[in-house]
Amino acid sequence: MFESLIGLVAIIALFVIISRQQSRIGLIERELGALRSLVLSGVVPPVVRLSDQEAAEGKAHTSSVAAPAADIAPAAISDPAPAMVQAMEVEIPAGESVPGPWSAPEAAPETPEVVPAAAAQAARQSDVETALGTRWAVWVGGIALALGGLFLIRYTIEAGIFGPGVRLTMAAVLGLVLVAGGEFIRRTGFKVPVQDVAGAYIPAILTAAGAFILFGTVYAAHGVYGFIGPALAFTLLGAIGIATIAAALVHGQALAGIGLVGAMVTPVLIASQAPNPWALFGYLAIVLAATGVIARMRDWQALMAAAFFGTGIWTILYMTDAPGADLSAILFIDAVTLAVLALVWLSGRGSEAESGFDWPSIVPGAFIAFSALGLSVDATFVAAGYALPGALVLVALVATAFFRPRAVPLLHAAGLVTVMIHLGIIPPTTIGSDFSQGNLGFDGLPVAAGNALTLRIGIGLGLVFLAAGLWTARRFAASARTRAASWAAWGVIAPLVILLALWLTFGNLDRDFAYAAVAALLVVILAAGGEWIARAEEPPLEGGAAVSFALGGAAVAGLLMLHMAFGSGWTTILLGAAAIMPALATRRRSYPVLGWISIAAVIAVLGRVAFDPTIVGAGFLSTTPVFNWLLPGYGVPALAFGFAAWQLAHTTNGRPRLAMEAAAALFTLLTLAMLVRHAMHGGVINSDAPTLAEQAIYTLIAIGAGAILIAIDRRSPSSVLRYGSMAVGVVSVAFVVIQHFLVLNPLFTDESTGRIPVFNLLFLAYLLPAVAAGGLALYSRGKRPKWYSAMLALVAALLAFAYATLSVRRLFKGEFIGLWSGLGQLETYTYSALWLVIGVALLTAGVWLKSQVLRIASAGLIAVAVLKVFLFDMSELEGVLRALSFIGLGAVLIGIGLFYQRLLTRAAKEKG
Repeated sequence: MFESLIGLVAIIALFVIISRQQSRIGLIERELGALRSLVLSGVVPPVVRLSDQEAAEGKAHTSSVAAPAADIAPAAISDPAPAMVQAMEVEIPAGESVPGPWSAPEAAPETPEVVPAAAAQAARQSDVETALGTRWAVWVGGIALALGGLFLIRYTIEAGIFGPGVRLTMAAVLGLVLVAGGEFIRRTGFKVPVQDVAGAYIPAILTAAGAFILFGTVYAAHGVYGFIGPALAFTLLGAIGIATIAAALVHGQALAGIGLVGAMVTPVLIASQAPNPWALFGYLAIVLAATGVIARMRDWQALMAAAFFGTGIWTILYMTDAPGADLSAILFIDAVTLAVLALVWLSGRGSEAESGFDWPSIVPGAFIAFSALGLSVDATFVAAGYALPGALVLVALVATAFFRPRAVPLLHAAGLVTVMIHLGIIPPTTIGSDFSQGNLGFDGLPVAAGNALTLRIGIGLGLVFLAAGLWTARRFAASARTRAASWAAWGVIAPLVILLALWLTFGNLDRDFAYAAVAALLVVILAAGGEWIARAEEPPLEGGAAVSFALGGAAVAGLLMLHMAFGSGWTTILLGAAAIMPALATRRRSYPVLGWISIAAVIAVLGRVAFDPTIVGAGFLSTTPVFNWLLPGYGVPALAFGFAAWQLAHTTNGRPRLAMEAAAALFTLLTLAMLVRHAMHGGVINSDAPTLAEQAIYTLIAIGAGAILIAIDRRSPSSVLRYGSMAVGVVSVAFVVIQHFLVLNPLFTDESTGRIPVFNLLFLAYLLPAVAAGGLALYSRGKRPKWYSAMLALVAALLAFAYATLSVRRLFKGEFIGLWSGLGQLETYTYSALWLVIGVALLTAGVWLKSQVLRIASAGLIAVAVLKVFLFDMSELEGVLRALSFIGLGAVLIGIGLFYQRLLTRAAKEKG
């Protein structure tokens, strides 16, 4: 164990040395870069003059350093080089305190220098020699002294020269001598002889070596030989650690780190038969307070964070022994930690107007919040009634963050833990923990049944976060906006999560007017709070992040209120209508968040529709066509979104307006599609098995979305909207080809096409998509590539052809039109006549619209009709039907030829 301790300390020392060396190398590289840039710029340095007093005091020292520097430099160096070296030297007046090796030195006035190339090379050579002769020699020497003392003790043990008592006495004397030697050298006026070698501060190295030997001596006296008891060893080790930390005031932060590590490790080294938590935490409180005072005096942030980390680790380790944990001891160390943070470390540290935060505060915030989480959710602690003290710890975190604005990490920690605790009471998924096993996570089992205490704790924490969040957000709305946004965020998030958790745990999930009233009150408070914060902004009523959080929270509270007070149908309808309110508010206020709240209402309605397309549930949806819950469930949101888009167009006219226009168009299309499907299926609009009607709705939505994206892109150009609209169009075409024509075609599936003559499955699956695809093709002309419009036009023509053909078959076969039923002669003739009529119609439309695609489609369709007449009708038809088939074909072809002749003759006359 003794050798392991030596190795551990040696590794820590080497790590510190390497870290310091890396930082020094970086500093030297930056200085060389600055000197090189001055050389290249050709700046002539001003003459550096020393006052008579400074010259008299530093004459001997300057000559002692300048002479070796001149010896090192090559002979080719010009005269300005020694002057440069003298100008760079740092003299510490005899009457002033000597800074520690790792403390921040005072910034010296910068003077531009002209350094010739030869002088720069000499400086680099001198830096290497300086590093080897001043820094490395001192560091390695300090480590050698510490290890030498321990190795001497080990040798005397192995050789049996002295007894254990003598050996420990000699080791203690050696440690004290090193500490005294370091102090003696410091007091006799030791100065760092060369700039940038403060890391080789000899008094600090000697003191660290002495402290290391004293730690080892006391531990050996207790742990190896048993000369002293645990109480005395604990006291001595703690005293050595605190004294080492105190000595860092004159020797630097690294020495404080060594003392802190020793002080924190002391409870591990000293075993006791009857552990006393008050002795442990009382000792940790003293170490933390002493470290806090010293760190505050020197502004050592890393040391302060390390002290908080060590204390927090000990607290969590103690809490792992849940059955034997003393609540008062846990609360004591949490209170001491907050007191040191607020009254020592952050005392007088920055003004309230300053933005930013104190990063060492992250450490105590995390550990204290974690302890509160353990007290609130751990099964053993909850059974012991520790949930209320855990909530009080969270309140203390919020109060400390309120008292010390730079400790905003405490607010984040408290808010996050509060959310986790209340999400954990929602059945069945619960955040539970088992500190005795070191586990924390989602275990799916409630750690404690909901009771009146849980309800009261939730109400109390919600009020604390709400009041503190809004008040502090207004306090910093003008001076520190990020801090104000943080407070406003948790002033909204925590109460909303608590309200949701309490409703899901204790309330009536169907309708609960009590919780709905609370949610409505929260809407009013948050909306008024947002306005209150906005009036404190600079300039007023700008609507910054804090205001956005408050108003967004009011919107979420309104969403909860609707779910708590109304059933499924009214919730969807009122939620869609609620999108109007923030749009109307833009008449009086230009807050950017208002338009996005309307978009949030759209997203909420889409979520409800996706969860339940029937609006009120399949069992409660009436079978009456058109006039059922689908009409207001989809139609009212469509109208509300359209009005909101119109209102936003007259006020903000930004992207929220475009999104609301898209939402209005989408819900209008959904209203029509859902009503048609409802009427066609006898009041049933959803099914487990995929149907052509369902796929038709998806196709209509895809085509409508493509048109909406094109419209938005026209008003607010974007590459995402441009390529997204084309991608949606391609997807809709793929739906048609794969699903409508092949997989779900009623010719192959023999699916019922419906009993209504016109508004049937064929109308929904073929005619409506044909009209939609044709409209999109016409709308996209000149706005998208030609191939895109041509693709849509071709698909529209094919869909129209399929609708007409299948409608003819339905006329002859009835509701079921599967191929297995065969073809009649009249039906076969009708197909030929229909195809010729459609071909002529496509030709006419192609000439009128000047669309080559439609003319080519008409030619292809007429060619198919010709082949059918000659190959199929000739063999299948008989009598007058066969004759009429050929007569009709001939008449059409002659008519087409005559049409083209007149068209070409007219074109020739126009050219002539």
